[in-house]
Amino acid sequence: MRSAWRIPAVPKAALVTSLFVAGGALGGCSAPAAEPPPRAAPATVDSPPAQTSTPAVPEAEKAAVRRELRALEASFDGRIGAYAIDTATGRTIGHRADERFPLASTFKAVVAAAVLHKARTSDPGLLKRVVRWTAAEIEPNSPVTQEHVKSGLTVARLCEATVTQSDNTAGNILLKEIGGPAGLTRYFRSLGDRISRSDRWEPEMNHWKPGEKRDTTSPAAMANDFRRLATGDALNAKDQKRFTTWLVASKTGGNRIRAGLPSTWKVGDKTGTGGTYGTANDVAVIWPPKAAAPIVMAVYTSRKPAEADADEKVLAKTATALVRALRKH
Repeated sequence: MRSAWRIPAVPKAALVTSLFVAGGALGGCSAPAAEPPPRAAPATVDSPPAQTSTPAVPEAEKAAVRRELRALEASFDGRIGAYAIDTATGRTIGHRADERFPLASTFKAVVAAAVLHKARTSDPGLLKRVVRWTAAEIEPNSPVTQEHVKSGLTVARLCEATVTQSDNTAGNILLKEIGGPAGLTRYFRSLGDRISRSDRWEPEMNHWKPGEKRDTTSPAAMANDFRRLATGDALNAKDQKRFTTWLVASKTGGNRIRAGLPSTWKVGDKTGTGGTYGTANDVAVIWPPKAAAPIVMAVYTSRKPAEADADEKVLAKTATALVRALRKH
């Protein structure tokens, strides 16, 4: 027995899937369960550390980082938004940390977390369900789902594909599971994030222009989201481990934040690449050897020409500058 649903607002044939479990088909999807009132808005750029006994990054060091990143912006004719939090000390460092940048595929890590939350709080069988689709419903950049048209995949496997290989079809299926872009925006708000918003599906959401608010975030907002998801209380211990395992297994970020850090450091990340203005993003959880807790970092970039290509080296150089400032003192 089979029941089908359709994703609205996808310009090509709407994504039609069937959900199967032992004993019969399942019905439609719902938004995440009601959350407690959101916490205060994320910290602004270079905010004081949470642990008052720990010295903040000196102002002179912050100014040096800003000068370095402004010079880097001039060299690639673009804009860099960056924010890093050393969760062991509470130190923060940023540049354009509260400005809006296009989400691109960095949303996919958060949608996977939202699915974990839904499975834990209101739909315990969700992760084991199998979703099926047709070849006509495959979006571009879907390396995993295009190989499983006949067999389908469990929702858990779709989460893995979404985070580790940025599979677009898988991302749309997960969005449907939490109530579409509006459901993802609600989940952002449940994390205390009043900035990030989701408005469209893949791949349309990648088409952004300067000044547009649709499908955008800020580096400070996304870094604080990842801090709650990877080190805070947004997910329980089992789901948090699953979430960070997916980030560490990501195959798309080798030339971005990871490339700017020592090879001995453990890194998990989620990239995003837009279709206009050279959009290239990366959000990472970073475990330096022997550190008491990880560093969380978000780097978002865009370039002035609409037809510009992404520049991954800029993200790597930004990561190097941020970590140097955080760990120098």
